Amino acid sequence: MMTDPIADMLTRVRNAYGARKTYVDMPASKLKAHIAKIMFEGGFIKNVKYIDDGLQGKLRVYIRYDEKNNSVIEGIKRVSVPSRRVYVDRANIPRVMGGYGVAIISTSKGVLTDKECRSLGIGGEVICHIW
Repeated sequence: MMTDPIADMLTRVRNAYGARKTYVDMPASKLKAHIAKIMFEGGFIKNVKYIDDGLQGKLRVYIRYDEKNNSVIEGIKRVSVPSRRVYVDRANIPRVMGGYGVAIISTSKGVLTDKECRSLGIGGEVICHIW
């Protein structure tokens, strides 16, 4: 039984770029799709596709590499875990690597980046940091 599917997703992506894979498959969910969409819009991954397998479905994340075959993602860190949730208000939204990275935050307006949360003036649960 998997207790933290988001940590599993981030670990699969971390292992994929560490092993120089072109893509990685994982069980799909709406939250994972939103996280992958933010990673795509931030330029951390090449593409994301939903594959219908008749059951839960799969999410295929294509890892992005630079011209020297190094991963664009330098690190991924899960912040809020099931045993210790991390919430921030609008005044304490974290800056990842001084603005170089992205904090993904689950809010009442949906899953947003730290920059979007600052512009809307809302806080929420910090899901992860990507840099």
